[in-house]
Amino acid sequence: MTPIPSENGVDGDDEREEDDEKEEEPRLKYQRMGGSIPNLLSSDAASCIAVAERMISLGTVDGTIHILDFLGNQVKQFMAHTAAVNDLSFDVEGEYIGSCSEDGTVVINSLFTDEKVLKFEYHRPMKAIALDPGYSRKTSKRYVAGGLAGQLCFNSKKWLGYRDQVLHSGEGPIHAVKWRTSLIAWATDAGVKVYDVATDQIITFIERPRGSLHPELLLPHLVWQDDTLLVIGWGTFVKIASIRANEKKVVNGTFRHVPMSSLNQVDIVASFQTTYYISGIAPFGDSLVVLAYIPVEEDEEKGFSTAMSSRQGNAQRPEVHVVTWNNDELATDTLPVHRFEQCKAKDYSLAHAPFSGSSYAGGQWAAGDEPLYYVVSPKDVVIAKPRDTEDHIAWLLEHGWHEKALEAVEAGQGRSELIDEVGSSYLDHLIVERKYGEAASLCPKLLRGSAPAWERWVFHFAHLRQLPVLIPYMPTENPRLRDTAYEAALVALATNMSFHKDLLSTVKSWPPVIYSALPVISAIDSQLNTSSMTDALKEALAELYVINGQYEKAFSLYADLMKPDIFDFIEKHDLHDAIREKVVQLMMLDCKCTVPLLIQNKDLISPPDVVSQLLNASNKCDSKYFLHLYLHALFEVNPHAGKDFHDMQIELYADYDLKMLLPFLRSSQHYTLEKAYDICVKKDLLREQVFILGRMGNTKRALAVIVNKLGDVEEAVEFVTMQHDDDLWEELIKQCLHKPEMVGVLLEHTVGNLDPLYIVNMVPNGLEIPRLRDRLVKIITDYRTETSLRHGCNDILKTDSVNLLVKYYKEARRALCFSKEEEARVKRGDGSGDSQAIWRTEGARAMEAKSKTRGDTRCCMCFDPFFIRDVAVAVFFCCHAYHMSCLMDSMHTVVSGKKGSGATSRMSDYDYNSNDEDDEENDSGVPRLRCILCTTAASLR
Repeated sequence: MTPIPSENGVDGDDEREEDDEKEEEPRLKYQRMGGSIPNLLSSDAASCIAVAERMISLGTVDGTIHILDFLGNQVKQFMAHTAAVNDLSFDVEGEYIGSCSEDGTVVINSLFTDEKVLKFEYHRPMKAIALDPGYSRKTSKRYVAGGLAGQLCFNSKKWLGYRDQVLHSGEGPIHAVKWRTSLIAWATDAGVKVYDVATDQIITFIERPRGSLHPELLLPHLVWQDDTLLVIGWGTFVKIASIRANEKKVVNGTFRHVPMSSLNQVDIVASFQTTYYISGIAPFGDSLVVLAYIPVEEDEEKGFSTAMSSRQGNAQRPEVHVVTWNNDELATDTLPVHRFEQCKAKDYSLAHAPFSGSSYAGGQWAAGDEPLYYVVSPKDVVIAKPRDTEDHIAWLLEHGWHEKALEAVEAGQGRSELIDEVGSSYLDHLIVERKYGEAASLCPKLLRGSAPAWERWVFHFAHLRQLPVLIPYMPTENPRLRDTAYEAALVALATNMSFHKDLLSTVKSWPPVIYSALPVISAIDSQLNTSSMTDALKEALAELYVINGQYEKAFSLYADLMKPDIFDFIEKHDLHDAIREKVVQLMMLDCKCTVPLLIQNKDLISPPDVVSQLLNASNKCDSKYFLHLYLHALFEVNPHAGKDFHDMQIELYADYDLKMLLPFLRSSQHYTLEKAYDICVKKDLLREQVFILGRMGNTKRALAVIVNKLGDVEEAVEFVTMQHDDDLWEELIKQCLHKPEMVGVLLEHTVGNLDPLYIVNMVPNGLEIPRLRDRLVKIITDYRTETSLRHGCNDILKTDSVNLLVKYYKEARRALCFSKEEEARVKRGDGSGDSQAIWRTEGARAMEAKSKTRGDTRCCMCFDPFFIRDVAVAVFFCCHAYHMSCLMDSMHTVVSGKKGSGATSRMSDYDYNSNDEDDEENDSGVPRLRCILCTTAASLR
């Protein structure tokens, strides 16, 4: 089926201004019925239609009845009549179809069984028919029909066959009849009557509206909305009649309903007149759907009946109006049906799908059922149905209300897939309106987690050269796009100077794993050394170099940009070799960090390279100060490393750190004295001049500077004293003789260096020296003090010399015994802590003595080498050594001579330990060991 767009207003009304009048959204949507309909109506014309729950019946002018499905495909057909079919009627179950025709016959066909076709002859054209709603369930097989004969025949099956009963006659032709439950309504020239089959009574009569067209020109239309509401459309008038029911309470408290036919209570609950002719009417919830025929102006002027011929070929399109019971227009749609120009008002008809299920008696469609309306013209069948949410959204999009459409989708209306369609349409609309920023901001909301959709719009924005506005909203995960999408975004930022800052922030915020840095680097490289190379672009390029692992290139850019964290970057990536070309930038950034860095890496970047870069630096920085800091630090680390620049360093010290100049002059041996002196003279640095003159050997000139310019006699005295030059003293005295105050100061500071009397004798007669008496007294006092100190020091020196000689003598007389037992005991460290300390001391001294007895040393008694006899050895500090046995024998002889022949001695009977007493025997009476040779020599003296 082909959808038919609704057309609000009359075709060709170009003067209507849509901006001045808000367009209402249609309530219905339309589509032309397809299937077999085009083929059927190409050679025939539709005359009437009836709709059941499962099928549609279409009557044609040639008397054929076509049974169709809801797509318009023909299921069956009945050649029921020989003339035009005027009306069709289904029972409620949709199992039987009744028809009446201009040929005066009524035919009833069974749709699902092989029952015999019932055909009734009335000999006059029959205009309306209605089957009993329970026709298929009841054996009475009742129907009502009427036509030009003016009789409404009630046909039912009796024992002896089908019998007709005339319910009404005498008021003109029967134009329409509708049967609902037990109520039958029909229309005649006089009006509308309602008959109650249950009570066999006519319960009401509704008079034909005054001024309405004759039924032959414009047929009346009857529709039961529910069991009690009858909708009547006649000419330009609409009436709604309510047939009320009474409730009567019984004793047990329940209610029973009694039809009001006995009371004849029918109310007209709504009535209004339209500006158009009514060609069909049907309920639409609490409103009405009206098929309108629009008369041309001459019809209104001359009257409808006289304009019949003039209207042929000049008719307007039919319209569908949705109105309330108060005739408030809710929607108006114009239908472009086929050959509408040739149609008259009575050529159109309107049918609606029956109310199904439990709602049959309520005048509403059951939940899930879709109300359908069928507009029939001779050459066309159009289906109208309420617009659903998707239609509402489509209408909003069509009229440019994309925000409302998006709100409707987000509210959960319609299919979930609609959000993609609406989003795409909304974005397209914004792009057409060149609202790129708004479109970009909506992308996260509209595209959500669809990576293909994101990529499509990324490249679309790139094609429009508007990609920078989309980049802040691009997702980096959930979803993650292809790397080419991110690379295209970064390149778009890089090639537009206005977005270089955005490029920097994007590179910092995006994870490096989602794109390749090389394409972006290539795009930026082409801009190097051009006016478009901004600082932001440089920093972004540095970040990309870091991502790509090109740390040295990144460092070079960071240095140019003076980034404060560059020193951490150098340490992190070990880029000490890369600082070679960026000394000036690093110094300008932070000289306190740069100088130690250069000093630590002086093997990678030599001092001449550093000095050269600093000397060639632009005037934007204080390169001399940086040079001073570097050379000073270098000198402190290695005084010889920057020796080639010591001449320069003197001037730098003179400019930036004067207090360090003199220590530098004293420490360095690599500067030119003449240049240094010239600098000091230029800067009027007197003490530095004195030092340089002194180093140059021009001591007299240096002394003259001290005396004449500094006026510091004390410093002059100190200078002369350091020179150890008597002639310089003479020069000092000569230069001070004409200055009385200096003579006095000179007298005070020459004690110990020069004879004050010599100075006094050289003072010219008559020279008045301030405070001469006090100074002379001080000189004499200082001289006496000095003399006394000298005498005291001499006495102390003599006493110390004597004591040390005595001590040495006593030490020299001591003996040390060496044996295997003693050495083992020393090594084991036996004894207490104090004894261990003593033995450690004695052991050290013994080893010193023993070392003197090694090799070819012989015993002073037997003259045998010590190593040929395995006996203990006694060594004296006089460097004489004896076998202990030889020494004991000699000592025994001496002792025996002193104590008598009965005395015996052993090694353990002699004391050879340290002791300061000069006695021959210790307190225990044990004799000391003595060197035989030394003792004998002493006794001979």
